[in-house]
Amino acid sequence: MNKSIRFRLIVMNIIQWAVWGSYLTSMGSYLASVGLATKIGIFYAMQGIVSIFMPTIMGIVADKFIPAQKLLGLCHGIAGAAMLGAGFYGMTAGSDVSFGALFGMYALSVAFYMPTIALSNSVAYKILESEGYDPVKAFPPIRVFGTIGFIAAMLFVNFMTDGNGVQYQHSYNQYIVSGVLGLVMLLYCFTLPSCPCSTDNAQGQSIAERFGLKAFSLFKDRQMAIFFLFSMLLGVALQITNGFANPFISHFKDIPEFAQTWGARNANALISISQVSETLGILLIPIAMKLFGIKRVMLIAMFAWVLRFGLFGAGDPGSGVWMLILSMLVYGVAFDFFNISGSLYVNMRTTSKIQNSAQGLFMLMTNGIGATVGTLSAQAVVNHFVYKAAEPDWSAAWYVFAGYALVVAILFMILFKEPKDLNEKVA
Repeated sequence: MNKSIRFRLIVMNIIQWAVWGSYLTSMGSYLASVGLATKIGIFYAMQGIVSIFMPTIMGIVADKFIPAQKLLGLCHGIAGAAMLGAGFYGMTAGSDVSFGALFGMYALSVAFYMPTIALSNSVAYKILESEGYDPVKAFPPIRVFGTIGFIAAMLFVNFMTDGNGVQYQHSYNQYIVSGVLGLVMLLYCFTLPSCPCSTDNAQGQSIAERFGLKAFSLFKDRQMAIFFLFSMLLGVALQITNGFANPFISHFKDIPEFAQTWGARNANALISISQVSETLGILLIPIAMKLFGIKRVMLIAMFAWVLRFGLFGAGDPGSGVWMLILSMLVYGVAFDFFNISGSLYVNMRTTSKIQNSAQGLFMLMTNGIGATVGTLSAQAVVNHFVYKAAEPDWSAAWYVFAGYALVVAILFMILFKEPKDLNEKVA
């Protein structure tokens, strides 16, 4: 592979995911510290709400109007500026944080960040294809550096402290780090090779074709419809541990038995093992898809979510820390084997005319509708068993989530049919 192209896409992925890693797994802890614990789910749900429409809209814009790499940069610029605003507001407000003010700036930021996940994939796919490479083989080793960027950002906010000795993972500083990285990404994207819009003549095209809405015609294919349905159902699980793992692990600091354990005091660093596992999971995707096929790879991911949640319910930072660590290791398979494989599946099942739009549709179902329903439902479950309970019981909440993932896995196993033609192509 052209080393220059590979290096440039690696840098793109590192920054792309470091922007998110700066706050995604630690924001819940900060919100709890300023009295917004019962609002954590709303903050994470906002990522899903904007993903219902923003990735699709931006996919259409990239297909028809603005080259994908430039649109990627513009989205990061707006998101970064808004996130900096949220950070500086947190700095001036101290402990007297208004939900409305903080949430408003945060919402604007994620509205423009969430489309960049699909856009960055599309940019990478187009650049690789223009250089004559197969994205199924060439993309995973590049995408793995995105996870490395995510981990680096997580560890940075875990171990960095402000003048008062407060870790960034518990303060507004995580927003500032994310905002700065977003502005860096804005500048970097304008140096990438061009990913031109579709040159198809609009004359004679339908309204749906002109505005990129033809991606929704994929629902006419029964197996694609089932795939998108389960993308939504599995999307319910995506943000649960991002929103509540840090508050869950950090709460052990208030229990004398666990107060001085390393895990309880460094929740984000412990959670970062999940991203290390994700790195390995990405590298396994080409092998797993060749050996097991699309359906089995996705099914493995679903059962991995069952283990992820179940081990959280049984573990603790003391003698049960091995269960927390095992849960982190399982995460790589749970996240990658569906998200990355699913993205590749969509790319293989669509033509170049609608690939950006189709990736946006995949994001809509997973990080949009699914994540919105999931985080709001998870907040209700956590409120019931933890924040509004006479005796907080985190384990019960995690077991509820594990049960849900098990039901989804069983239904998927029954209803989704193996697309043999694609498996032959991957092989």
